[in-house]
Parts: sequence; C-alpha cells; structure tokens
Amino acid sequence: MNEEPKFKVEEVDSVPPPPRARAEDAEAPSDKLERKRDYLAGFLAEQPVSADPTAPGGDLYENVIAALKDIFDPEIPVNIYDLGLIYGVDVADDGGVVVSMTLTTPHCPVAESMPGEVELRVGAVPGVRDAEVNLVWDPPWDPAKMSDEARLELGML
Repeated sequence: MNEEPKFKVEEVDSVPPPPRARAEDAEAPSDKLERKRDYLAGFLAEQPVSADPTAPGGDLYENVIAALKDIFDPEIPVNIYDLGLIYGVDVADDGGVVVSMTLTTPHCPVAESMPGEVELRVGAVPGVRDAEVNLVWDPPWDPAKMSDEARLELGML
C-alpha cells in the first residue's frame, strides 16, 4: 500500500507568458465576410439513389403498405398491418402484388371477407397490375406480432 507515487513533481520559478494577439495577425473584414469553401457542397449536391419501386422503401411498395394500413379489423380499432396480420408483401417488377396474411383466429367473423377486401384495396393502388392474397395459418398470429403503435392504441404498452 505504501508505494512511491508514479508521477514526478517539478517546481519552476516562472513560466514564459503566452504570445499576445496582435492586430496585424487578425483576419481582414473582407476575408471574414467572404464565403469559405463549403466542404458539404458535394455531399448536398448529390442526388439520392432512386430506390427500386418494388422493393421496401420504393414508391409502389410503400403505396401498397399505405393501402393495407387503411384496412381496419372490425373488432379491434387497429389497422391490419400494425396488428401484425400481414406476414409479407411481394411486389413484382410488372406490378403484380402477392400479400401473405393471417387472421387473429381461424374462426374470425371476417375470415371470408377480409382477404377479398385486402385484394380489392391493394389492386386499387396505382401501378398495381393485379393483387393476390394468400391466407396462411402458420405461424399462428399472437399479440407479440403487433407494432408498438397498435399496442399503445389498445392500452397494452
């Protein structure tokens, strides 16, 4: 415990003063007002790479997702996308859309009408050639598939 300190103290009588600012070293007012080189100019001028319209983030894909968010479950006041009923959206280059979805239970009262409504709404999106809905039961839906917005809406968060 009684070790010698690992640092050394040096005592000095005085320290040289720092250099003083001089008026001739100051920047001229015209230089101050002149626009400096903008290092972000190239970055800001660069145009974003256009996303594939059929890929996530693309216009057509996002419009299909927006159409799905307009469809609400009649028993629960949350849209089917945030509810986690949509398992997949595949958009082909020619505008064909395949939606894989499930329902909360196989005995859901809208089991016959919901897939038809999804097909009609997605088919109405500009740029969609045709829409197909695949109703799947595996994996089964559970509340963990809901988005945070849906949980908040239902008071589960």
